[in-house]
Amino acid sequence: MHYVPYVHPHFWSCGHPMGGPTTDYPRTPAYPYHAGQSHYSSWDGNHHWLQDYGPAPYVVDINKVTKQNNNYRTAIWTGKHLQVTLMSLQPGEDIGLEIHPDVDQFLRVEQGQGIVQMGKRRDNLDFQRHVVDDFAIMIPAGTWHNLTNTGNIPLKLYSIYAPPEHPRGTVHVTKMEAMEAE
Repeated sequence: MHYVPYVHPHFWSCGHPMGGPTTDYPRTPAYPYHAGQSHYSSWDGNHHWLQDYGPAPYVVDINKVTKQNNNYRTAIWTGKHLQVTLMSLQPGEDIGLEIHPDVDQFLRVEQGQGIVQMGKRRDNLDFQRHVVDDFAIMIPAGTWHNLTNTGNIPLKLYSIYAPPEHPRGTVHVTKMEAMEAE
């Protein structure tokens, strides 16, 4: 039996194997959104159009888009049970102490260095590790946590939430914007 791989129509419409546009202007995705669904997107400043492609099938070079993202937070895929967001923390900036009572979280550092702190109580973050490129961080639901950029370049990472934590299409250009939205 011959297997023919499924390739999302957006792949062919944009002409780029990473699933992103090859032009320097914003584009609308080739696949239709479901009725009543809003179109969320963000221009990342490096000629790349970042938007939430979920819940449609989607393939992306996660390392590349993570490094290209200059927003504090950009959701790139939100499904029923999982969400992928890109983050960029400036030198000295942190995510901010937070807890997700019913959400497990996975973080992957793609550029930079930082320190991650976790604990069962807000006032006792007894788990602390230094992280750099290629490190993965698993945060169990109900765990207080923070990640701080300790380097001199932006800390670029992506986050996987299960189930989704933010509204579909969330884009926060700055941490202040994220705090105001929450």
